[in-house]
Amino acid sequence: MKAKKVMAVMTAAVMTAGLTACGSSSGSGDGAGSSGGSGGSGKYVIGICQQMEHPSLDDATAGFQDACKELLGEDNVEFDVQNAQGEQAMCSTIMNNFVSSDVDLILANATLPLQTAAQATADIPILGTSVTDYGSALGMDDWTGTTGVNISGTSDLAPISEQEDVMLELLPDVETVGILYCSAESNSKYQAEMFEKELEEDGVAYKEYTAADSNEIQSVVTSAVQECDALYIPTDNTMAANPGIIDNICRPAKVPVVASEQGTCSVCGIATLCISYYELGYKTGEMACDILADGANITTMEVQTAPEPTKMYNPQICEELGITVPEGYEAIESDSTAE
Repeated sequence: MKAKKVMAVMTAAVMTAGLTACGSSSGSGDGAGSSGGSGGSGKYVIGICQQMEHPSLDDATAGFQDACKELLGEDNVEFDVQNAQGEQAMCSTIMNNFVSSDVDLILANATLPLQTAAQATADIPILGTSVTDYGSALGMDDWTGTTGVNISGTSDLAPISEQEDVMLELLPDVETVGILYCSAESNSKYQAEMFEKELEEDGVAYKEYTAADSNEIQSVVTSAVQECDALYIPTDNTMAANPGIIDNICRPAKVPVVASEQGTCSVCGIATLCISYYELGYKTGEMACDILADGANITTMEVQTAPEPTKMYNPQICEELGITVPEGYEAIESDSTAE
């Protein structure tokens, strides 16, 4: 959101604060919890919009639902789960339907749903998950950890410095690293810049390779493997949806890939510093329960970080590329069937 829009949303949130204190379960939750859900059903109704089908996003949704069912009671919560298939128009339609249905809370699983939800409502509480940087996603330059509006959630940002440590531990002789991401994803740009700073401190050269969409991945990766010793892929929805294309180019060229999440690494990477998206979703579900049942004020809820990451490696690709993995890494299965 632009600065003026953020201020407008904040003003709207303040204006509706009195209504939420009167027990409306679709408000920001600044007082006592609601005793009922949307439409007088007696259940909390939560709209879930997932950006696309992907193992990590699927896990986050599952973790969120499990936490809500466990903490609110399975008979007391109802989920309307929708998949936007990576399409902005579909995402907007889903969010508008949630708003017109007056759901009690919205889960925005990934950056595009978060941005679309923010545009759709200033009243219904919105929790994001699988979102890397809320400040850049929402256009808030003075990010402090809270939004001041009806939005909070969890971040899937794994420590960038430790991700770079993984790359240098496995590839100590690397000279030039290609950083691959989708130019349309602000969170990916944010991670790329952080990774570049780490490489600069260690005297490792790098080049950026960006694709506007999935149609450009093949040509971009083909150029990257000709100019770099290794590739790094941040958490990026476009790349995560197309790891097979990357693997079909990088593995024959003997160019190793370090990915920032397990799903991508299982197809095309040698290693990752991996978070549990299930636990990330579960933590988000705990936040939802605080809002719905306990009346927590979402406008002041700090965005929570990912649980402790785990070093993981892809045995098949490491063996093919002759990479020796030291102790302390967990093996993940290579998914050669992914496209």
